[in-house]
Amino acid sequence: MAYRDTYGGFGGFSVTPWVKRLLIANTAVFLVSFVMVAVLRHTWYLDLVAFGPTRFVTRPWTLLTYAFVHVGIGHILGNLLVLFFFGPPLEGRWGSRGFIRFYLVSAAGAALFSALFYFWDPANWIIGASGATFGLMMAFAMIWPEMPVHVWGIFPIKAKWLVGIMGFVQLLIASSGSSGGVAVLAHLGGMATAYLYLKSPWAPHAWGDVPRSPRRSPQKRGGTALVPWSGKKQAATASHAATVTRARPAAARTGKAERELLDDVDRILDKISANGLGSLTEEERKRLDEVSRRYRTN
Repeated sequence: MAYRDTYGGFGGFSVTPWVKRLLIANTAVFLVSFVMVAVLRHTWYLDLVAFGPTRFVTRPWTLLTYAFVHVGIGHILGNLLVLFFFGPPLEGRWGSRGFIRFYLVSAAGAALFSALFYFWDPANWIIGASGATFGLMMAFAMIWPEMPVHVWGIFPIKAKWLVGIMGFVQLLIASSGSSGGVAVLAHLGGMATAYLYLKSPWAPHAWGDVPRSPRRSPQKRGGTALVPWSGKKQAATASHAATVTRARPAAARTGKAERELLDDVDRILDKISANGLGSLTEEERKRLDEVSRRYRTN
């Protein structure tokens, strides 16, 4: 699976900080889980970390721990692949803090959604990151709906159609009353949580999409491309850009100098959106730093 960005290059292969940590954490917990359950037959281990509608009352930590536990190789490989391909562009867009918050909210929302339908059945419990990874796919499709995703590296399909089809299949499985219904509901819950969260005031700030005046509308420029990520220095620049993005209220409209300053910031952010953070000159980086500090002080 891969996707092609607006400029023709393949994306998703540059592993960002929190995506890397999640890949390592899920792999490490999988190895522990495999030994505990498959080798040593310690089933009490799952009772401590798996999420269940009734056990959650006495084990609240399971609202998140379940999302790191896998016991099947196919299960974990599927989730790691989705995280690897869809996680980096989202973390590059939101920053590390916004990304990990979104990931954990999707995981928790997926569990709670499944609990709504199986609250009184103690026999049902869930493990695995599928709820969170379905949330990542939903977010990707909401932000880049027209982005071609190459399934198995061969078949191109737009992100919005891929996620739509997967959601429809999950609905069919859930309505069929199959034994895996509680897990399928977690998948749907992850998608629903992602959608609602991104529509809420608490959504991660998309620092690449700065509100423009009509003459600089992003829609007229053909949308926003994926922004490549390459290290801590660029992450810091993205953070400054996000600060500038959030700080454009009434004060930005007063005075000719202020307008010129914001036009300059618009130009720099357009450059980031088109060519990536690596295209900025040292002077442009200093400009963003200066404006960021200025608004934080105010």
